[in-house]
Amino acid sequence: MSKKQNNGLIVAAVIFVIVGIISVITNTISSKSSKQSEATDINKMMESLYGTSNQALSGMPTTEDFIAVMPIEGTIQATVADSGMYGTTQTYNHDMLMEYVNLLIKNDHNKGIVLRFNTPGGSVYEADELYLKLMEYKEKTGRPIWAYMESQCCSGGVYLAAAADEQYANRITTTGSIGVIMSTYDMSGLYEKLGIKEVNIVSAKNKDMGTAAKPMSSEQKAIYQAFVDEYYNQFVEIVAKGRDMSIDEVKAIADGRIYTASQAVENGLIDGIKSSEEFDAYVKEKSGVDNFYEPSKETNPFAELFGMVSQSKEKSEAEVLVELMNNLGSGVPMYYAEPIGK
Repeated sequence: MSKKQNNGLIVAAVIFVIVGIISVITNTISSKSSKQSEATDINKMMESLYGTSNQALSGMPTTEDFIAVMPIEGTIQATVADSGMYGTTQTYNHDMLMEYVNLLIKNDHNKGIVLRFNTPGGSVYEADELYLKLMEYKEKTGRPIWAYMESQCCSGGVYLAAAADEQYANRITTTGSIGVIMSTYDMSGLYEKLGIKEVNIVSAKNKDMGTAAKPMSSEQKAIYQAFVDEYYNQFVEIVAKGRDMSIDEVKAIADGRIYTASQAVENGLIDGIKSSEEFDAYVKEKSGVDNFYEPSKETNPFAELFGMVSQSKEKSEAEVLVELMNNLGSGVPMYYAEPIGK
């Protein structure tokens, strides 16, 4: 047997042992996940293996000037606390982005931020929190922010882009969808056919409003509508401030519809259309800085192995039900563009 064959067998054996160990650990985690203290210990073990999300920022320059690239990708939402346990982290990492801006405020070598968008929008709370953090960055540092919209920058993405001094988009970008949505479902007819009756013991008549087991009353619809209207007006004000437009001008284009890049230029939502390369060159020319820094997206091999093992496991009934309810609608106000065909 050749030396290469021997080395190959050794590597295969090592991988087999690692996967076996991971399978045992994963099964142990699944069987004991109900115990909070043990879950905490497991999280610590996983962090020691492949670190936390903040490691993505460890390569930030400290001795040379740079422009910080901030990726706004996927649905804008709270960071899932245990998403890193199996290496299946969500695309958008809210906690990391908030910490990113905090570090940039303290870093004198940072000369500006580029927001790169590919998002349908997301949660009202997270969008507003990051927007306020970006505005704090501008106030404390006086440095510029540029926005570049790639494939998609809708709803909550437009909200965040309003923090930028200038906004540009790819010619194929989809943007707009300025508005607020709260989704729930009336499944009372289905419940009746199946002989299911939800029983809620409530302190007042509106305590269980929004439940899928019964139709929503006119009063309850009005309550939810008040939420939507308030957050919508806030959205309009943010865009008007960011784009130097009047409230009436924004409301004229903020009926929830989406726009092409050329339409967005015409209605004043963006400053122009550029390819990614043209935009980068423009920022370098404006800032006088050639060095761009973006958080690392590299994953640790341990995370990949845990992810493969976790994804291979059959979903429990509880996991299927949770996934179904998330797809049906949570009743949480969202700056979100509903995908066609969903």
